[in-house]
Amino acid sequence: QVQLVESGGGSVQAGSSLRLSCAGSGGTFSDYSMAWFRQAPGKEREFVAVLSARWYTSYADSVKGRFTISRDNAKNTVYLQMDSLKPEDTAIYYCAATPIIAVVRTSSYYDYWGQGTQVTVSS
Repeated sequence: QVQLVESGGGSVQAGSSLRLSCAGSGGTFSDYSMAWFRQAPGKEREFVAVLSARWYTSYADSVKGRFTISRDNAKNTVYLQMDSLKPEDTAIYYCAATPIIAVVRTSSYYDYWGQGTQVTVSS
């Protein structure tokens, strides 16, 4: 059973940066594709970024060029570097893991989820 714990959220001004971390345990971390999703108040959870077990990446159009996903398998950790933050990036951010090695952008394919970390961006 894989457990995921996010950290690094906070409240920042527009244009600032944050780095989210997600520490995994209970499985062979390198075997999983890892993704970040987010959910804003009153909205459905949406895909943000994925880094597959084969090191392929994909980003939502809304964050492309501003966010970077990375992973350190030795530390069982996946990161989301968020630059040039906008108020519309305000949401709870969740990391998720799937044993599917391909790039997957759909939340239903992810078996394991963290508890989420709040990111608030003010204008």
